[in-house]
Amino acid sequence: MNTADTTDTTGAAAAVADTTAAARAAATAPRARRVALVAAAAVLAGLALPATAGADTARDPGDADPAPARYTHQILNWQPCATQPALDCATMAAPRDWHHPGVGADLTIAVSRHRATDPAERKGTLLMAAGGPGGTGLLRPAGLAKAAPAVGAAYDIVGFDQRGVGQSTKAVCQTPAEFQEFLAGDYRDRSPAAIDRVLTNSKKLAASCQERSGDLIPYLNTEQTAHDIDLFRSLLGERKISYYGPSYATMIGAYYGTLFPHRVERMVLDSNIGFDGTWETFQLGQPMSFQRRFDEDFVPWLAARDATYHWGSTPEQVRAHWERRRAALHDSPIVEGPLTIGPNQLDNLAISAIYSASHFPDLAGLLTTLDTWQTADAATRTAAATAFNSYLSPEFLAEFFAVTCSDTPWTKDLDTWVKRGAENTARLPLVGSRTLAFGAVCASWPVAPAPKVKVTGAHLPTTLMLNSVHDPATYYEAALGAHRALRGSRLVTVTGNGDHGQYPGPDSCVTDVVERYLLDDEAPARDLTCASPQTS
Repeated sequence: MNTADTTDTTGAAAAVADTTAAARAAATAPRARRVALVAAAAVLAGLALPATAGADTARDPGDADPAPARYTHQILNWQPCATQPALDCATMAAPRDWHHPGVGADLTIAVSRHRATDPAERKGTLLMAAGGPGGTGLLRPAGLAKAAPAVGAAYDIVGFDQRGVGQSTKAVCQTPAEFQEFLAGDYRDRSPAAIDRVLTNSKKLAASCQERSGDLIPYLNTEQTAHDIDLFRSLLGERKISYYGPSYATMIGAYYGTLFPHRVERMVLDSNIGFDGTWETFQLGQPMSFQRRFDEDFVPWLAARDATYHWGSTPEQVRAHWERRRAALHDSPIVEGPLTIGPNQLDNLAISAIYSASHFPDLAGLLTTLDTWQTADAATRTAAATAFNSYLSPEFLAEFFAVTCSDTPWTKDLDTWVKRGAENTARLPLVGSRTLAFGAVCASWPVAPAPKVKVTGAHLPTTLMLNSVHDPATYYEAALGAHRALRGSRLVTVTGNGDHGQYPGPDSCVTDVVERYLLDDEAPARDLTCASPQTS
């Protein structure tokens, strides 16, 4: 998702050294023999055991405890998914707390499956998870199978709604009205009254999660989800699975690979969370990366199209136009029926749109509509107001905060967050202005941090990592840290690109590397670079 954050803004360009030709050459190199990987892992085994691993010598070294029999003896009752006939759906019961599986009511986890379209050439099962935290993953296998038909032919692609979201047991924190109040106003406003209002809303959100889902939220974290995945694997009858995860799902995959390394056949992590550190550190880096994407990619793009959108012919003119329009919304928000467009809604629209350059025209068109609001027809205004108010949802934020606030520790001092909020608002306002609102939620969170999983890469096969240099949400600097932590991984750096999520997509270099890895068992011999194709 897009609330994450480190503050090092250097090193991205310096780390991009390979040419596209070299990237293709590296992609054809054969993967190291499995015996060599196992031997190397054995040397490191004494240093790599995760804190949650037990001492049962009957299982593979480094793997976490297996699931109790009453869960592994379930039968998945596959039926066509109600809203996606290309998939089969089922549910499985999982412990509320994997560390105490006999305590508390079980959770329901909704799972799905897209059968390999070429059973004769089937390689195995590829599990995919959703990002966020807060995204739903149940129907995603159908999209991946369609966008990557060669992978859909060779694998059963399976997915799930992780605990806390979608058709799985859900967390409830806020009503839609309360959620709109949390996002209302102007996060840049540093007046005492505005700061008090933000702090009150953040504390209220944390308290409402405790009040309405207090018996669930302690168990909504990445480590528990990794155990759910291994239960799903066992119910599928697979000794090993392959994995594809974008965005936050890179952290899910890294945790799963750490807790159950011998259950992983292949792993692709696309647009990487800084899973080597804390959520607080990671999210404190996002103001930099979103501002970079906005200033260096979108603003010049819009300036080059002044004849179409009339927002200025230079980056300076576009930024000035943005500030004028935002100030006008601060003084006089636009109200269209039940929907309000204020400064935060303007920021949120941009935050959402700059995930992909393919959305730049949509964002530009909506900015033009703001300038012509009084003369626009009613249907245009209603559609625009809906777009400006469609950012996230109370269901998404319930899971988002449950995971990010409890996976790792947070600074609890609210004065520190007030200071950080002021600094980020002044320097990096697009996302930095909401530092206080989001940080104060986790500072007020009632749940103690979950067990920390230290990602090392021990016992894992070569893991393939993808990241663009201007990704706003999972920024490149954090991906470098995650890559260093996941020893033996290979990082594919995508240059000339700031999109969030690189596979499947139009870049033939990325597609070639990923599909050689998944289909031909050929991992790159070293890190490499793919140059993004240029689009108009």
